[in-house]
Amino acid sequence: MKNNEFVASVLSFSLRQAARDERGSATILALVFISLTLLVGGIGVDLMRSEMDRTLLQNTQDRAVLAAADLDQQLDPEAVVHDYFAKAGMSQYLNSVTVDAGLNYRIVSANARTVTPTQFMRFLGVDEINAPALSAAEERVSKIEISMVLDISGSMRHNGKIANLRDAANTFNETLIRDETENLISISVVPYSEHVNAGPAIFNALPNVNNRHNLSHCVEFPDSHFTSAGLDPNHQYDQMQHFQWYYGNLYDVSNTTCPKRSYEQIQPFSQNLTALQNQINQLQPRAQTSIFLGVKWAAALLDPSSRSVVTNLINSGNVDANFAGRPADYSDDETMKTIIVMTDGVNTDSYRINEARAYYSPSLYAHWARFNFRTYLDYYTGGDRSRFYYRKYSGSSGDALLNQVCTAAKDQGIVIWGVGFEVDNHGASVLENCASTPSHFFRVEGVEITEAFKSIATQLNQLRLTQ
Repeated sequence: MKNNEFVASVLSFSLRQAARDERGSATILALVFISLTLLVGGIGVDLMRSEMDRTLLQNTQDRAVLAAADLDQQLDPEAVVHDYFAKAGMSQYLNSVTVDAGLNYRIVSANARTVTPTQFMRFLGVDEINAPALSAAEERVSKIEISMVLDISGSMRHNGKIANLRDAANTFNETLIRDETENLISISVVPYSEHVNAGPAIFNALPNVNNRHNLSHCVEFPDSHFTSAGLDPNHQYDQMQHFQWYYGNLYDVSNTTCPKRSYEQIQPFSQNLTALQNQINQLQPRAQTSIFLGVKWAAALLDPSSRSVVTNLINSGNVDANFAGRPADYSDDETMKTIIVMTDGVNTDSYRINEARAYYSPSLYAHWARFNFRTYLDYYTGGDRSRFYYRKYSGSSGDALLNQVCTAAKDQGIVIWGVGFEVDNHGASVLENCASTPSHFFRVEGVEITEAFKSIATQLNQLRLTQ
């Protein structure tokens, strides 16, 4: 017992001495801080390595699901994801792939997890860091109503422009009209030059038109109607006069102000690729340029006010019955409405016959359908021609009307793309202002027009990452 008391006494004394002795205490404290610093730094290194692994995994996974979700992808979507991981040397990290596909969509999701062994955190009992990665991609073709406004004015005959336009428009249609988009995408082709020929089917389906003749089927819009996208069912529209303004021989009426050939008519709400291509391949340059009339018709065909017209066209067999109910309401979240307007020029002057003097009876309608108006005036008016006609539109008034109808369409949520094809600076400015944003405008030359149309069609497919 005494021995134990002696040992306890000695230890107690030694501890008191050690507590009073300050020699070496700084060294111990420094070692503690250095150890802590190394440990904290080591934890940072482990976390950084884990984040690098996770970032590489996430990027690989994002690319994999995007490629797999593409509706043009012919390979098995799940196999595509696995292949991306295998080539990146990360197959061991992929946990699962989920594919949900339907007629007009494909959704591919994948989840994976990195496992990064630790070098420093293991001293704290953490041997590895797990970092999850989740990706999903979707390509979904929603319902799309498209109006494609194509310039066929006389200047398109130069530099192979009409051939390039045909190629571009056909590429656009081929990109969008596929088996998986059946009954989802409708395309209305609106060829325009100095006017727009609605065609007899649309003309006869309109609720209120003053029908004067059956020589062509253009409709005159009051200037006030360009402040809205649609048609006014309560307004009686006048039929455009049928005559040739251009000079020529007395019997030359091949290039009338209102286009008269069948391939120059509007082709509404079509998903028939063959029919669209047949029309486009026949387009020929003619007459002057009225971009604003092309866009007015394009917007009207997307406006719900035209639904009764489409119903009549379905009943007459001119539009596929699957498009019943179109144009959809602007509030329909499942339907996109878009206009692609293309021109190679600018709005030009356009003239009309003075009704009171030379266009007031069926016999006069027939007369100007047989004789070249301008040439006839030279022969039979003694040079005093101005009494017989007036300027309905100037280039500047056409620009103003174009701006109004583009604004009205955009205000309704219609997306407008502009393609300026070898245009001057004025033409580019007017069309860019019409487009929804500057990025919706393409200024192109030569074969670049095909790439512009293809780019628009591709963007309409809306491939995107969803997570």
